[in-house]
Amino acid sequence: MAVSCCHMVAVALIITTYCCCWAYKVEKFSFLMPNVKPYRPELYLCTPVKVDFTKSYYIIGFEPNATMETAHHMLLFGCTKPGSRNAVWNCGEMSQRDDNSEMASPCAAGSQVIYAWARDAPKLELPEGVGFKVGGKSRIQYLVLQVHYATIKPFQGGKTDDSGIFLHYTERPLEKEAGVILLGAGGSIPPMSVEKMETSCVINEKKVIHPFAYRTHTHNLGKVVSGYHIRTDSNGVDQWTLLGKRDPLKPQMFYPVETQEPIVHGDKLAARCTMQSTRSRTTYVGPTNEDEMCNFYLMYWVEQDTPLKKTYCFTDGPPFYYWTSELNNIPNEEASTL
Repeated sequence: MAVSCCHMVAVALIITTYCCCWAYKVEKFSFLMPNVKPYRPELYLCTPVKVDFTKSYYIIGFEPNATMETAHHMLLFGCTKPGSRNAVWNCGEMSQRDDNSEMASPCAAGSQVIYAWARDAPKLELPEGVGFKVGGKSRIQYLVLQVHYATIKPFQGGKTDDSGIFLHYTERPLEKEAGVILLGAGGSIPPMSVEKMETSCVINEKKVIHPFAYRTHTHNLGKVVSGYHIRTDSNGVDQWTLLGKRDPLKPQMFYPVETQEPIVHGDKLAARCTMQSTRSRTTYVGPTNEDEMCNFYLMYWVEQDTPLKKTYCFTDGPPFYYWTSELNNIPNEEASTL
């Protein structure tokens, strides 16, 4: 993958060519942290690379280069513009600002999550003929790698880190473009309680999306995360189809969806995180292990079309938002049990 380091320090890159299970040439791009030294716990660091705008590339696989002992999680963002022109910056948007370091979002414009990794999840290969289009005339002109370092113990004694992702890609045009929509909720979890953090949104774009994989993410209080495709019938009754549900404390990889039924204009997506707290304090959504998160990632493809412009589906969460405020026929027990 051709890259440009205009206005930024170059990231160390290794590009190799190989052929494996695909019927076309596939190359590997090493997108790694440039031997950073995390200097405090709960630090989020980002590093960017500019993709060659003169041609299009299709990312078809993700091979993590990290362990959960080193990295709490990694996110790969596609951006129209990066959050900074520096080689590395503090990109923990919800965390504290450091006096001696720049803080900025992963993306300044056109932010979308392409891939996420945590808890020693294995590599991911997309279905045959499906790829994330980057460079060229796509909205993704930069890739930004974000790594969350929950602890700095592995870096004592001057050790540095090169966690990251080996990107498998091809220059062959693919008819099926991949996309990700991230569902999530804000809010809080009362002490000594079970709370349901929920979100939903309507697909307002006139596109047909084909779901094929999902991923769940919480911190320590998550018990079950579930995601649904909802279509309202002629009687106004919501018909719920399970996309997937997992224990979020197991390896946080992308799993095949339960059903690949196409999602169309007017349908809804919904997600729930069932949280159980034995803490004596209220837990709020935030970036550290002492906080919580509620995320459901849905990966999909569109044929001879571009992915959804809508890349995020968030609500304020409890106690401000619950499914009951706008949805009916809710599979309450199914959504909270494995």
